[in-house]
Amino acid sequence: MTDPRVAVDPALELPCSSNTHSAANCPTKHSQAPAATGTSPAYTTTATLGATVPLHRTANLERTRHMPDRAAEFIQIKHSLEEATIDETPVSVVALGDSLELLQEIPDHTISLILCDPPYHSTQKNNIYGDRAFVADRDFLSWIRQFAEHWKRILKLSGTLYVFCSSRMSSRLEVMLSDYFLPVSNIAWTKPNDPGYDGWKGKMNKESLRQWYPHSERILVMEHGYYGDHMATRRTPLAQYLRDCRKAAGLTANQLTEAVGAYGKVNHGGAVSNWETGRNIPSRSQYQRIVEALTSSGGLDKMLKYDDIVRPLNVTSAVEFTDIWSFPSVRPFKGKHPAEKPLDLLKHVVSASSYPGDIVLDCFAGSGSTGVAALLLGRRAVCIDLEERWAKRAARDITDAWLTAGVNGWANPDPQSMTSLAARSRPQLPFDRQA
Repeated sequence: MTDPRVAVDPALELPCSSNTHSAANCPTKHSQAPAATGTSPAYTTTATLGATVPLHRTANLERTRHMPDRAAEFIQIKHSLEEATIDETPVSVVALGDSLELLQEIPDHTISLILCDPPYHSTQKNNIYGDRAFVADRDFLSWIRQFAEHWKRILKLSGTLYVFCSSRMSSRLEVMLSDYFLPVSNIAWTKPNDPGYDGWKGKMNKESLRQWYPHSERILVMEHGYYGDHMATRRTPLAQYLRDCRKAAGLTANQLTEAVGAYGKVNHGGAVSNWETGRNIPSRSQYQRIVEALTSSGGLDKMLKYDDIVRPLNVTSAVEFTDIWSFPSVRPFKGKHPAEKPLDLLKHVVSASSYPGDIVLDCFAGSGSTGVAALLLGRRAVCIDLEERWAKRAARDITDAWLTAGVNGWANPDPQSMTSLAARSRPQLPFDRQA
């Protein structure tokens, strides 16, 4: 295994399009990714997308110019899940089946946001499918590791992964997921529920406690990338990509700083140095000036779009912006999923960590609330669930969300398509809302 201080994450690699490139003449040693056990896949160079070289050794970035747009990627995903699809709209697909198997069908680097709520295991609830399926914690972690391998493959370079989990399992899950991703945040979700709706918190005998009552849940937030060298720099796909493009263009950091006008108060490299080490990110206007400066040098003629390389985090002082979130639980109602998450919380994640038109995946879809949140905010949704009952409810609610969002202008659907969607037969459940 290579030295982790200088290792290259496979997520930071792009195919080399040089006509003379081969494994024999490439300066980088090509190897197959190791198995999940034993060695970490975060420290190898893979050839899963064809002949590849690490970004920091890539002189020709031509293939970065041909990434398909979101609409084309979504069509590819819908086609890959066609056999398992039970319902779809122009901007959503609901699939029924084992998500671990169906994830294998989703094309590489097509998902912008993965937002999922797997069984917690530690809660051991009988009414949640899979919550009691594992004898030991290590079995549960091994199972989630299989998902992590697929999540890493399908997540875009600018993508974000959110995983709900219990407070008891969060630390072990975060360590395991760090083999594949760079941790961004460990969010504590507190639930300011009214008395009578606060679970066992108000009912239990506090004097009998032997640990602090687990009133919060955790949300692990991850991105592509890895921790850098002994100086503790934080290298992300954006940071590595900017450095590679600058070198391919034949410019020094100082020259790019002069061209962009992003001067620092201390270092001569200015903001460019910070961008290339992952300390912060350029704004859209700054990125556009970077593109203009590098493509005008003659070394590059095109670069990735901002949305394809910069991980979004859109927050303000008016929303939850710390790692302590306060959202009430979903109150009981007929037909409620036992692990249903608040729509406002899901909308907060979708709004903060995706761009309009992005593709959002929930491979433990349950009631389909993630898909609903995505469509209401102008994103595309891919939802997968193993239980037919919940897949049907997800299909119903997501179609309703599409009709609602369509009225508000999502993708400007034509009246004929909206009429067709409204009139078609959709899955009906015993707890469907009555007119």
